[in-house]
Amino acid sequence: MPTPSASALPTPSMTPQELLDLYAAGENNFKGVTLIGADLSRADLIGANLQGADLENANLTLAFLTRVNLQRANLLRAQLPGANLNQANLAKANLSDANLHGATLQGCDLRSAHLTLADLMDANLVEADLRNVDMSGANLTGACLRGANFRQENRNYAANLRGANLRHADLEGANLRGANLANVNLSQANLTYVSLRGANLQGADLRGVTLVGANLSDAILTDANLMGSDLTDVLANRANFSGVNLDQSILKGARLAEAQLTQATLIGSILTLAQMNRCDLSRTDLSRADLQDASLVEAYLGRTNLMEANLTNAILTRAELSSTNLLSAILTGTTMPDGSIHT
Repeated sequence: MPTPSASALPTPSMTPQELLDLYAAGENNFKGVTLIGADLSRADLIGANLQGADLENANLTLAFLTRVNLQRANLLRAQLPGANLNQANLAKANLSDANLHGATLQGCDLRSAHLTLADLMDANLVEADLRNVDMSGANLTGACLRGANFRQENRNYAANLRGANLRHADLEGANLRGANLANVNLSQANLTYVSLRGANLQGADLRGVTLVGANLSDAILTDANLMGSDLTDVLANRANFSGVNLDQSILKGARLAEAQLTQATLIGSILTLAQMNRCDLSRTDLSRADLQDASLVEAYLGRTNLMEANLTNAILTRAELSSTNLLSAILTGTTMPDGSIHT
């Protein structure tokens, strides 16, 4: 390709055609260019440097933007449906209210980017770096975020997805440690092996979610709805489930040591082999729950409802049961608080 002359080098403001012509001539550096409202639909700008560019309201529908540098770029309300942004650098970019429906952002660097109210429905964010990203109010329905990294860097810098819609999203293996997911819609989402350690899930909609093998230790889930969810083998030591709806949920083999489940409901839930030592279950409704072979050593069960629960071979050593409702509960082989075996 011919080398552009000095006079042909990009200027801060240019037309879309001028940019495309310069790119075709071999120019790659468009740092700080102003292209407000530009029509660059289906444009091929692979590997271009658009750092700090102003692309507010620009049309980049189906554009090829692989490995593009858009660090600190302004993409407010930009149209990017179906765009290919694989491995692009969007760190600290402003994508608020942008349309990224069906866009591909695999391996994309979105650290500290602003995606508030953005449309990411069905977007591909596999292994994207989303540390400290702000996705509050964003639509991530059906998005694929497998292996994405939302990990909290420190107490002051955490991903914010407050109020986002992640219904049916695939987050398998994602790192959401310390993320703010308060009031997020994650119903029917795949959260298998996800790290949510210390995350804020207060009031989140987690109905029918898959959390198999997930890490919820120290997470806050107060008043969340986990009805019908699968938490098989979940690690949730010291997690706060106060007021949570876990009715008809599966918690087989769950590790819930020192977890707070005050006033939670687990009606008909499966807790076989669950480890609930020193767990606070005061005023919790566990009626008809399956607690076979569960360990509840030193658990607090003040006014807990265990009516018709199955506690076969469960261990209740030193547990507080003085005000527990055990009406019609199955206690065959149960180790009672005093160490005796119920027959």
